[in-house]
Amino acid sequence: MTVTIFLGALLGPMALGVPIAFALIITGVALMMYLGMFDAQIVAQNVLNGADSFPLMAVPFFLLAGEVMNTGGLSRRIVNLAMAMVGHIRGGLGFVAIFAACVLSSLSGSAVADAAALGALLFPMMLKSGHDPVRAGGLLASASIIGPIIPPSIGFILYGVIGGVSITKLFLAGIFPGLMIGAALCITWLIVARKEQFALPPKQSAAIRMKAFVESIWALMLPVIIIVGLKFGVFTPTEAGVVAAVYSLFVSMVIYRELPPSRLFEVFVAAAKITSVVMFLVACAAVSAWLITVADVPGELADLVEPLMGNQTLLLLAIMVLIVVVGTAMDMTPTILVMTPVLMPIIKQAGIDPVYFGVLFIINNSIGLITPPVGTVLNVICGVSKLSMEELMKGVIPFMIAELIVLFLLVLFPALVTAPVAWFGH
Repeated sequence: MTVTIFLGALLGPMALGVPIAFALIITGVALMMYLGMFDAQIVAQNVLNGADSFPLMAVPFFLLAGEVMNTGGLSRRIVNLAMAMVGHIRGGLGFVAIFAACVLSSLSGSAVADAAALGALLFPMMLKSGHDPVRAGGLLASASIIGPIIPPSIGFILYGVIGGVSITKLFLAGIFPGLMIGAALCITWLIVARKEQFALPPKQSAAIRMKAFVESIWALMLPVIIIVGLKFGVFTPTEAGVVAAVYSLFVSMVIYRELPPSRLFEVFVAAAKITSVVMFLVACAAVSAWLITVADVPGELADLVEPLMGNQTLLLLAIMVLIVVVGTAMDMTPTILVMTPVLMPIIKQAGIDPVYFGVLFIINNSIGLITPPVGTVLNVICGVSKLSMEELMKGVIPFMIAELIVLFLLVLFPALVTAPVAWFGH
């Protein structure tokens, strides 16, 4: 009965168009009334406590870093480097998009920021070269979701805070699976683009490649600084967000000089707007998360999946299917905030490593960013490309299948996640 009330109170308001943040508060209030313990002070206290978290301070700094990178020339130089290195290969612009997505993901941690940068820079170039617009848009959308997987990742920060999991371990665990998705997209692009007729950019000379590398070296140093700093304990993930923001501001304003002081206010306001949405969601989710625990919703769900508790692989597959379905109706941030407190007790009871599950969980949520009707990344690419959602989905499907295959492999072979993170942790 508790699960029914939880789902009804959450999905009912959402179906009526109530913003998700308020739907989360309604869910908490409904559970409180069902338990006969309604108290407005509890609601207010949990809202305040939900946002009062030191690790969450990393979110605004990484969002600011993403805004600065797109405005200050770091993203463009990464794309130029990829063009110089692999642009001449058949289907090269597709490989440029994938290469650039992997590098950009290690800078911003946001799929939406990466989609905006890749779409604006590469989609016109792919059209000019003769690529099919639907296929090109599908690749750009699918490549953008690597953003929350390769560290730094705002998704990992939220999951780590809500689930009480080491964010540093999550960051390190996301590197290899993110690169696996990049490789899967490359293979898929080779297959789907083999019949296209398009113009290839000329192969660049060694001098031009070196020039592109030198120009992008400042941008490339940021992921190195963050990963090395986390691995050797120089700074925490929260402090890494500060480092990313300050470093990107310094490079954009002093080295590249593409971000004039007159535009700083605009950049800060843009980052603040996104931060306010994320943090308000986190604060409101704390109400429902507390009531989920008090009402023992995870316990009731554990009883429902009791037949699967003895088989970790089947349990994970069932959970992954559930998250794929949820991801079609909810954006990434609310899905993390709602599902983490529900699933974490079940995961721990089944003996599954929370870091390993976190990687699968965030990958699955990232794929949700390219599933309609919510699909935030789809909407960004639609806006840039002027394609309809229906057209873009046709281009996304083969790449989404490749990403789901990678997710399936990670479920079947946990060592693909646990072995690299154990190596990084030494």
